[in-house]
Amino acid sequence: MFDALSDKLKNALKNLRGQDKLSAEHIDIAMREIRIALLEADVNFKVVKQFVETVKEKAIGQKVLESLSPEQQVVKIVYDELVEILGGSSSRLVFTQRSPNVVMIVGLQGSGKTTSTGKLAKFLAKNQGRHPLLVSVDVYRPAARDQLAVIAKDIGQPIFEAPELSDPLEICRAAYKHAQQVGYDTLMVDTAGRLHIDDQLMEELSTIKRELVPVEILFVADAMTGQDAVKSASEFHSRIGITGVILTKMDGDARGGAALSVKVVTGQPVKFVGVGEKYDALEAFFPDRVAQRILGMGDVLTLIEKVQQEVDEDEAMALQQKMMEDRFTLEDYRAQLKQMEKLGSVDKLLKMLPEGMMRSLMGFVPQITPDQADQMQRKLKMTEAIINSMTVKERNNHHIIDAPRRRRVAKGSGTTIKQVNDLIDEYIQMRKIMRSMTRGGLLGGFGGKLLGGMFGGGRTGGTARKKKKKR
Repeated sequence: MFDALSDKLKNALKNLRGQDKLSAEHIDIAMREIRIALLEADVNFKVVKQFVETVKEKAIGQKVLESLSPEQQVVKIVYDELVEILGGSSSRLVFTQRSPNVVMIVGLQGSGKTTSTGKLAKFLAKNQGRHPLLVSVDVYRPAARDQLAVIAKDIGQPIFEAPELSDPLEICRAAYKHAQQVGYDTLMVDTAGRLHIDDQLMEELSTIKRELVPVEILFVADAMTGQDAVKSASEFHSRIGITGVILTKMDGDARGGAALSVKVVTGQPVKFVGVGEKYDALEAFFPDRVAQRILGMGDVLTLIEKVQQEVDEDEAMALQQKMMEDRFTLEDYRAQLKQMEKLGSVDKLLKMLPEGMMRSLMGFVPQITPDQADQMQRKLKMTEAIINSMTVKERNNHHIIDAPRRRRVAKGSGTTIKQVNDLIDEYIQMRKIMRSMTRGGLLGGFGGKLLGGMFGGGRTGGTARKKKKKR
């Protein structure tokens, strides 16, 4: 997400490098390019105007800090303003002592509202220890209630169905009473949508709001629709009063105009973004982290949190220890690949790393195209297939894999002898790199916390989530 905007902003700011002093002319040129970049990203024109004027005023009027170059100072100002228009600070869902807390999910038909209801229920159960009950009050769209029932089954969360009821308000009352009696602390209400905003829809939502008194009313919008999504969010807010926005399909939105406009236009923050089709592909929205991604600073905190959630800490620490002692085998390499699979696609992981770290690790900042990302994913699958075709002895001692064994492994994995040779060569080279990183102290400091989590160690200095192995 934000790929196109990120490239253009970085290019605009790159032109300021090497300047001992920044004149008003330098700033004007940079701001002109930033204005064009934001407009091309489908950011609301009022937001663009306010953003450019604020950055320009601060860049010209502010003294350059001694620790920063003029270019770095402008980058800092741009970063601060990006954080501001994205929402300032992250906005968590607000829950009270009352039980159950009601969360209404609203939006237009086709925006991903029902799927987002399921994703959010899974997120709350997994990350915040909530006990949600789902209910659909969409009695108009064919099979809408059945769709939520299927999702609830897939994510392992309970649903209140009551097929004998057909009035939305009656369903709400029955679901609320059931949640109270059974002890669910959160009632997730998937409301009806329309292809357009009409008085009947708004009156129904207002009636449900008065009845249930929700702690959150979240508007679900398709990020790909850009300013149409922002306009709809604004209208919903003026009619029923939303408390936040869930933007779906953010993984497919290279522009990001909706995310950059919603808070300023509606006054309500983006709280979650959908970043894929899987039910766990929902992320809390952190304005500072998004701004860092846009400016090429990476998003290390999100990556660390992902490592903490998905990686088995005991197994990861054992792998890191083997790396440091130069005992890392092909068996360990296979375990490492399985750990990486849990973290997501390669291109997403690389985008979370700061450009400075990528330069130090690889000598350059990789610009991964979708085709290249697919090729990398296929290569990882092929690597795993080759290692799976080896015997336990071969995985633990690559020196014994002679020519006849390599032919057998190639045949068993459906690959060529050259591909098997390349894998073993890459594995040997990787061991050398890890050895040098260990000796250089990289795995002992920040790199150990991050790279160790991805390639071995899982401790990150905070309270790590410790996953117990299933026995």
